[in-house]
Amino acid sequence: MRLRVSEAALGGDDRDGQGTGGPEGASALPAPWEFVLPEEPATEDLGLFLSELLLPGDVVALSGGLGGGKTTLARAIIRELTGDPRLEVPSPTFTLIQPYTARDGRPIIHADLYRLRDADELVELGFDEMADEAITLVEWPERMPPRDGPVLTIDLSLRAEFGPGARLARIDGSGGMRARLDRARAVRRLLDRSGWDIAERVLMQGDASSRAYERLTKPDGTSAVLMIAPPRPDGPPVRDGKPYSAIVHLAESVHAFVALDRGLRALGFSAPKIYGEDLAEGLLILEDLGSEPVVEAGTPRPERYAEAVRLLARLHATPLPAALPVVEGIDHVLPPYDTDALLFETELMPDWYAPAIRDVTLSAQARADFVDLWRAALQGAIPDRPTWTLRDYHSPNLIWLPERDGLERVGLIDFQDAVMGHPAYDVASLLQDARVDASAEFELRLLGLYARERRGRDPAFDVGAFATAYALLAAQRATKILGIFARLDRRDGKPGYLAHLPRIEGYLTRNLAHPALAGLRAWHAEHLPGLVAPAPEP
Repeated sequence: MRLRVSEAALGGDDRDGQGTGGPEGASALPAPWEFVLPEEPATEDLGLFLSELLLPGDVVALSGGLGGGKTTLARAIIRELTGDPRLEVPSPTFTLIQPYTARDGRPIIHADLYRLRDADELVELGFDEMADEAITLVEWPERMPPRDGPVLTIDLSLRAEFGPGARLARIDGSGGMRARLDRARAVRRLLDRSGWDIAERVLMQGDASSRAYERLTKPDGTSAVLMIAPPRPDGPPVRDGKPYSAIVHLAESVHAFVALDRGLRALGFSAPKIYGEDLAEGLLILEDLGSEPVVEAGTPRPERYAEAVRLLARLHATPLPAALPVVEGIDHVLPPYDTDALLFETELMPDWYAPAIRDVTLSAQARADFVDLWRAALQGAIPDRPTWTLRDYHSPNLIWLPERDGLERVGLIDFQDAVMGHPAYDVASLLQDARVDASAEFELRLLGLYARERRGRDPAFDVGAFATAYALLAAQRATKILGIFARLDRRDGKPGYLAHLPRIEGYLTRNLAHPALAGLRAWHAEHLPGLVAPAPEP
């Protein structure tokens, strides 16, 4: 989407003093947003801006007298959503409802309720059913029954005192729409002051988190990545009054990413440069490292994986601080990846995977035995010297940079949930990737490479202790991911992750063969038959 409008253009005569003319970086914006549109092109620019934040199920309520610009604004939004700047968009005064299709296939409805005699007419037209799945623009919305979903309210009125053709716009929202509007304004301010205001924005494929990413491309082809990661709201308490994110130490704000990014770059690693930031809103403009993977056709590229292993060996051999600066006066403290966090993550398997995937309801005693076995096993994975555990060090977050040299060829992203933990965790994350087919022989060969690299940098490195911790943490990680992917399917409606379950189950079987996990192997053989076979009789 080409953005042709700046925040300054949208709010140049901001009447509440807190729009674009307000303090830079201000995040607490009063309601409503009120400003003057000096001429018709400014109304069209407003339509381009608003089209960025609209989703299926949204209603845009366009109020104002005759000639106020409602249809002009609706036309600009529809043309931008459809990608057709010349599309005929007449006022639906006589048809009441006019459908369109956005460029990505989303339905759009443009309604004019001026001639509506009774709300029952909307029922006869199937308005509610259509609006549930569409982006709906409604002129004369006061004749529409109240709605519970997201509603963006826009009131336009001619104001001759500000100039011929000038309009006063008054914008607010409900049902979560106001927060979206404020974030969109914050994005526009950041793009403007960082020099990316004329960039085309294209949504990138996201991950399993709530973060969103857009690729920004300037007319000259220069690109960057916009990261939208608003502060994480606390979820419901799940144990001891704490939400899940607090127990397992997930990042609550973008501060963690900024701190780790600068820390990794200071060590000479290829984390993305930060071109612009709004920490309060959770917005970053990042260097675009590209998209060249370390895998090919779902299997590892050996030379690229070898460099990724060498990077970990160097990182883990380096004494690293547990606190990193974000900005002057603000530090981010990496939380410990302690036994409580690791143990809580394993419980995702009996809570989600066992009932949803295996159709097994565990007894209270079986579940308690599972937790006790894991609590005992994890004592073998307590590090002598904790290190940065990036936590998601696997193929989707590693980008190959062939134009660079040495370890700088491994681009790093998605490390905001880093903790202070055992070095074996990230090695297991790489070599037992949920999305990549890698043989046990390949895994063993790269484990040997890691051990040689670590010993070369740290002669006191204990290979045997590391191997045990590797098996324990690889099994913990596989157990956790089985639960997470089952939860993503059942709770979040994301069944695509289920395709990876056989691979992860194979990793778990491989890991449980280690003698340090004999008790857990027996538990799985008893309670989840078919996942792990019973141990052979002596």
